Amino acid sequence: MSDESRPHRTAAVIPAAGRGVRLGPGAPKALRTLGGTPMLIHAVRAMARSRAVTLVVVVAPSDGTGEVRRMLDEHALPERTQILVVPGGETRQESVRAGLDALPADITAVLIHDAARPLVPVDTVDTVVEAVRDGALAVVPALPLADTVKEVEPGRPGEPEPVVSTPVRARLRAVQTPQGFDLATLRLAHEKVAVSGEGATDDAGMVEQLGVTVVAVPGHEEAFKVTRPLDLVLAEAVLARRRATDAY
Repeated sequence: MSDESRPHRTAAVIPAAGRGVRLGPGAPKALRTLGGTPMLIHAVRAMARSRAVTLVVVVAPSDGTGEVRRMLDEHALPERTQILVVPGGETRQESVRAGLDALPADITAVLIHDAARPLVPVDTVDTVVEAVRDGALAVVPALPLADTVKEVEPGRPGEPEPVVSTPVRARLRAVQTPQGFDLATLRLAHEKVAVSGEGATDDAGMVEQLGVTVVAVPGHEEAFKVTRPLDLVLAEAVLARRRATDAY
C-alpha cells in the first residue's frame, strides 16, 4: 500500500511522569485535582473528544503505572478511544520516546500533549490534526503575545539582569499543545537529535533541528499550562464556567 493510500490514524501521547515541583510538594502535577478530577483525566478526555484520535497513550511515572491505570478505570472515558499506560523515563524526552515506542504499526500521525494543559478545547485538537492530515509534518497551536518580550543576560534569581534585545512582538508566538506530527518525522527527530541535560521540552524544536518546517495554527486561551498555584485558580474558574453553561 502506498503512503498516499494509507488511511490516516492518529494517536495522542501524554507524558505525565513529571513531579511538577512548581505547584509545591505532594502528588505529581498531572494527578492534582481540578474540579475534583485529576488533571490527567481532563487531559485524556480533551484528546479523546476528538473523533480523529483513536488511541491515547499515557506515559506514567515508572513506579506509578498501576495507580494511573486504576485512576483511568475509575473515570468515565469515551469507549471508542483506546487508552494505554506505559512507564516513562527520567526526562520528558525519554517519556515521549516511550510513548512513541508503544504505538501500533498503523498509526500515521501523533499528537504530543501536556497533561498540565487540561482544558484545551476539542476544536484546537481538531485544527492540529487537520493540518497534519493536509500535509504538514509538524504543527503547533500558538497564540500572539500580549506582553513585550525582552532578551536578557541571565543573572542570579532576584538580581537585575541587563537587557540584550527586544524582539519584534508581532513575529512571536506562545506555543501550546497538542503538537501534531507525521509519526515518521517525529521518530526520526528522537533518533537523530541529541539533547543533553533535562532533554527536550519541545518536540517541535527537535523537528526544527532536522530542517523540517514547523507550522503554527491558532491556539486557544483556555489551553494554558497549569504550572503555578495561580494557574490552578484560573483553571478552576474556567471549568466552573464551562459546567455552568453545559459546555463540559
